[in-house]
Amino acid sequence: MDARIVPIGNSRGVRLPKPLIEEAGLGERVSLRVVDGGVLIEPRPEARTGWAKAARLARERGDEVVVEPWPLTGFDIDAWEWESTDEDAR
Repeated sequence: MDARIVPIGNSRGVRLPKPLIEEAGLGERVSLRVVDGGVLIEPRPEARTGWAKAARLARERGDEVVVEPWPLTGFDIDAWEWESTDEDAR
């Protein structure tokens, strides 16, 4: 299938026919990269796709959730005290 590169504002673009977009499984966001002599357009899954399903399955299986503790920061490590002010007494 042939297409033209057309001006779009300060950029250039290619119009893709709807059937081609649907067949390729492209959504609103895509990933572009240069390959040998061309440009590859790939579907880009939305962030956290499948997380809800995975959590539901884990709950149904009774899997234990292991939450790693946040790493300590300098603020956590250094000895510090809350300085009381007159306003704290009110």
